[in-house]
Amino acid sequence: MNEMYSIGLSLHSIGGVAVLVVIFLNLYYLISINDLKKYKRFNSIVLWPFTFTTLGLVLFTGTIMMAAKHLDFTFANIIMIGISIVYIALEAKRIKSLKYLSETKEHAFNAYKPLARTLLQIEFLLVLLLSLGMWYL
Repeated sequence: MNEMYSIGLSLHSIGGVAVLVVIFLNLYYLISINDLKKYKRFNSIVLWPFTFTTLGLVLFTGTIMMAAKHLDFTFANIIMIGISIVYIALEAKRIKSLKYLSETKEHAFNAYKPLARTLLQIEFLLVLLLSLGMWYL
């Protein structure tokens, strides 16, 4: 049983790093591109599936580990669940604002970029602090 739990913890850690990498890729792509059509297309084909797949990996491994611990809720587990909910809400807000962004308006993408950059930076900091807390506490 301890081997399964340690493997689950390793996968959970790898998932946390993957979420950080995906958020960083989202942020890098947002900063580097200036064409709204290309950005929307790349997001819908590549970045959103990666984002939600890595998030699903983290949530699934976390759920399995909670079940292995017989649903023993610790303070760290409650913080992880709360940050996961905040992360999902921030991603939904970012995706919704991009979805309704008009491609015909000239400066719509420039108006979207500061909001998206702020949301991605908040997500990155939350996940980074959570990961550092998981690894070092």
